Amino acid sequence: QVQLVESGGGLVQPGGSLRLSCAASGSISTALMDWYCQAPGKMRELVARIQSSGSTNYADSVKGRFTISRDNAKNTVYLQMNSLKPEDTGVYYCKFQGAIAISWGQGTQVTVSS
Repeated sequence: QVQLVESGGGLVQPGGSLRLSCAASGSISTALMDWYCQAPGKMRELVARIQSSGSTNYADSVKGRFTISRDNAKNTVYLQMNSLKPEDTGVYYCKFQGAIAISWGQGTQVTVSS
């Protein structure tokens, strides 16, 4: 099973930026990779998705502000987060969807506050 480790979270002021990373223990080249956010007291929600082809999809709330990308050579997926808002606060999880297995990371906390 592929193990995922997220990093890059932290405390940032509104309008600031963060770059999250998700490092996989195995190949991600054929996998669908997602970033989810779970805000306090809410369900985990899909934020961004990148197909093996490189095609991307975003939640309406982050379009134009977040960018998902992948480096298959490094088995790593990134989430560049710009113009952050307090409502972006939450635990961000990386998800791997392979042909026969699904894996989640442990999450990284993002807090947007002045």
